[in-house]
Amino acid sequence: MSLTFDEYGRPFVILKEETHERVRGIEAQKANIQAAITLANVLKTSLGPRGMDKMMISPDGEVTVTNDGATILDSTDVEHPIAKLIVDLSKSQDDEIGDGTTGVVVLAGALLEQAETLLDKGIHGTRIAEGFEKACEIACEHLNDISDTIENERKESLRQTARSTLNSKIINKFRDHMADICVDAVLAVADMDRKDVNLDLIKIESKTGGRLEETQLVRGIVLDKNMSHPQMDKEIKDAKIAILTCPFEPPKPKTKHKVDLESVEAYNELHAIEQAYFTKQVQICKDAGATLVLCQWGFDDEANYLLHKNNLPAVTWVGGVEIELLAIATGARIVPRFEELKPEKLGKAGLVREVAFGTTKDRMVFVENCSNSKAVTIFIRGGNKMIIEEAKRSIHDALCVVRNLIRDNRIVYGGGSAEISCSLKVDDLADKISSEEQYAIRGFAQALDAVPIALAENSGINGVIALSKVRSAQTLTKNPFLGIDCMDKGTCDMKKQGVFETLHGKTQQMRLATQVVKMILKIDDVIMQGDQ
Repeated sequence: MSLTFDEYGRPFVILKEETHERVRGIEAQKANIQAAITLANVLKTSLGPRGMDKMMISPDGEVTVTNDGATILDSTDVEHPIAKLIVDLSKSQDDEIGDGTTGVVVLAGALLEQAETLLDKGIHGTRIAEGFEKACEIACEHLNDISDTIENERKESLRQTARSTLNSKIINKFRDHMADICVDAVLAVADMDRKDVNLDLIKIESKTGGRLEETQLVRGIVLDKNMSHPQMDKEIKDAKIAILTCPFEPPKPKTKHKVDLESVEAYNELHAIEQAYFTKQVQICKDAGATLVLCQWGFDDEANYLLHKNNLPAVTWVGGVEIELLAIATGARIVPRFEELKPEKLGKAGLVREVAFGTTKDRMVFVENCSNSKAVTIFIRGGNKMIIEEAKRSIHDALCVVRNLIRDNRIVYGGGSAEISCSLKVDDLADKISSEEQYAIRGFAQALDAVPIALAENSGINGVIALSKVRSAQTLTKNPFLGIDCMDKGTCDMKKQGVFETLHGKTQQMRLATQVVKMILKIDDVIMQGDQ
């Protein structure tokens, strides 16, 4: 920048055109590591049962309060390409496991901190990455050795896992009630022979107002709709349900059309034809034996009147996903044309009722006691929308954990006990490796210690002192279940406290974090395209 004057003596500033320097080598690696660590440190205080919550405010002023790692990172506006890898890491954990999204990011951040120290010692990034990969395999094998197996037939084991997941959520005050709901919902739709669970069969509905403890599991489907006519029956027992995807209206030509009526007689004739169509459609439903009609489309006022007159309750504008779930739950066949409606295509439900909430006109339709209970609904109540949304996220995590446990019934114990045990194992094996990779393997062990330290600090305990005591106790007693007593229960034995998580989720955490760190360490040149 320089100051000069024009021919009239007026000063002006000459600025040099900015040039973007190409970052390469060790500087590129460190810049990438710092970007990822900065984002990982945001989540560190949210780890564990006493972790802090984060408040996210969207551009349009919508407020979200949560400590779910995937939700926090998804709501964060991230520009740096390496930081985006950390966001994708959290999403991958959420998609694959459904829980542990905060822990995987904290572990990745700790590994990158160790990698930065090793780079300063002159160790090549590729050797560090290879060392981390070896250490990860050692840790995963050790997790298999220290894992326990639980019986899926015992509901209490599944409930305890769901409780451990909900312990770190905002709704932890009602974790026992929520855990029972999640376990019952998963067992209702689980295929125990194939050891698989289709979570799409569990519908989550909500309504503001009421208290969280009023959340309930409905053995059927809840529709955020009401009966199409206010004078229709509000409660139908032993309902025979017709599910239609065809509208209650006369057929229309597919081309643009116009009807000119030149006399009253012509109008009355058209009205009579229309009435005949509606009467025929209603009669087809009655002849099939239906006592309730669920339609994907809306009704003409004339059709609505005739349905009410013929004592045939109906619900309109039922969504496509809800139609499919209703068909599964009631055993009905989805009927695309009135001519195809037969008695054998009707579904059955023990009770269909319209429920009103509070002093408002909010109403919902409950389809309960279905012939096939392979589709259920978790109906959430809460004081405001923010609490309900957080409850939905928490219940989703718990459902995923219970599903994972049915698929693979091996568990490891929480409270940082698994990480400390793996750290001790990896540390021992590092001394047996003669190459410089031993430094990277030892660094992986130190990174694993970052998880119990964060758990302790978030619980108001001195992290280093707590870690030292537990490491010493594990070494002396050879008990891999000792962890951080975050909840002041008086014992560090996580098996006695009943704090555990799935083995699949823990190994996935370590492998995903290691893969992302390996990718970051192998980048030594940042090339910006165009005018960026």
